[in-house]
Amino acid sequence: MTFAITHQTVYEYEAPVAVSHHVARLEPLSSPFQSCGRFELDILPAPGLRKVHSDYFGNRLCFFAIQESHSRLEVTARSLVTRHSIPTLPAPASPVETEGKMETDTPWEQVLEMFRDPVSPQVVDPYQYIFDSPQVRASMELADYALPSFSGGCGLMEAVRDLNRRIFEDFKYDVKATTVATPLEEVLAKRRGVCQDFAHLGIACLRSMGLPARYVSGYLRTHPPRGKPRLVGADASHAWFSVFCPGSGWLDFDPTNNLQPGLEHITVAVGRDFGDVSPVAGIVTGGGSHVVKVSVDVEPLDKP
Repeated sequence: MTFAITHQTVYEYEAPVAVSHHVARLEPLSSPFQSCGRFELDILPAPGLRKVHSDYFGNRLCFFAIQESHSRLEVTARSLVTRHSIPTLPAPASPVETEGKMETDTPWEQVLEMFRDPVSPQVVDPYQYIFDSPQVRASMELADYALPSFSGGCGLMEAVRDLNRRIFEDFKYDVKATTVATPLEEVLAKRRGVCQDFAHLGIACLRSMGLPARYVSGYLRTHPPRGKPRLVGADASHAWFSVFCPGSGWLDFDPTNNLQPGLEHITVAVGRDFGDVSPVAGIVTGGGSHVVKVSVDVEPLDKP
């Protein structure tokens, strides 16, 4: 399935900005499950300096500086992305040998042992995702919340699937309940938040159990009510989490919608938490207070 995606971010400043420096993470990742065939990034006013490179996590970054007075900044990313397939969950663990034809769901305790020192070279990369990060910190409280999903001998994916379901059922989606700075302890207490909070919660629960998990940012195609036209710009930036599964690699879970991301989830960036994948960030000289407006349009190009 192929999508034409437009993501526009507009900053309107109360007073003129003399100089600003920014980083944009808006180019969708290419992977075995998706490819980015075209990407364009338009910036107004035109930056005096602009550089593109990949970060530590493999995300594509554009650094730019605007060195003229401006009261408005407009950043528009246009992408053409094809989703190729859906990563499948391993089959449930079974005492019957499968002759390597199908990966089975490894008991979570066995996976946990893989990430105890010393770790093997095969899991060095996911090993870095078991540690605390600036916005996600493990705790006994979070481990206690996760524990009912991790019964003895339970397969890792079976346990994560149950944790994903419980977050969906236990927490209410509420755009007014949190901000980007709301700590997880408050989210856990209020049982309210948005996709960023639920992704952080899933990651924190898994890390509190000693398992590697990472943050995924991207887009989710939305569907208009039956009989209503599709509204341009009404789609959404979205967030979910991934867990490392031996033999299968990173597998995604969306606790906001209680599902495994599929053909209508488009990945833009991955990292330890939201701070590693923020779509547009920067610093400015001047400007005073400002208003930010964001619109996303995910248009399917394939015929139904």
